[in-house]
Amino acid sequence: MDHVDAYCERLGIGLLAEPWNAVSNAAFLVAAVLLWLRYRPRPRSLRALPVLLALVGLASLSFHTFANTITNAADVGFIAVFVLWYLVCFAHWYLGFGWAKSWLVVPAFAVLAAVTLPLANLIPGGSGGYLAPLLALITIAVVAAVRRQPWTDLAAAAVVFVVSLTVRTLDQPLCADWPSGTHYGWHTLNAVVLFLVSRAAIRHAREAGRP
Repeated sequence: MDHVDAYCERLGIGLLAEPWNAVSNAAFLVAAVLLWLRYRPRPRSLRALPVLLALVGLASLSFHTFANTITNAADVGFIAVFVLWYLVCFAHWYLGFGWAKSWLVVPAFAVLAAVTLPLANLIPGGSGGYLAPLLALITIAVVAAVRRQPWTDLAAAAVVFVVSLTVRTLDQPLCADWPSGTHYGWHTLNAVVLFLVSRAAIRHAREAGRP
């Protein structure tokens, strides 16, 4: 397994080489617990959202304590799973598509990622990979607003995501002046993003009387 040194805070190879980056993953776990206990998501498709949110946090924690190619793949992989599953849920619960048709958003998202890849490659610090999710989030917020469905949480999440992506991108450029880096801000703000989009879907399903 290759050691991965990708962030400003990394001080060495040990478990505590990225203390703030590691501890800040607690934000994902807190968000997941709040979703589960406060909003009690139903049915299972939406109940999966806080579970996936917690797994995003745990995978990120594993990467920022054991930084290698396997934990890096888990970190990126669970984020991708959350994004894709959320888009499928949006198609089903917001747009009213059947589950089979809802899965068509996965290849649609792949096309979006491919089309925006040249622009994404211009964004430094590896943050370009999150351009497609940002554009997808803005799109679903607009779609929800146009359809007069609950959209404020989605719009707020898009705004927070812009800030969190900026914070992530500044990690290396600010390293000389801010040795702890800024990546922990990405974790904290992204926990807010995932909480908001999950809450939006859970609330919408409940208010629409579709348990």
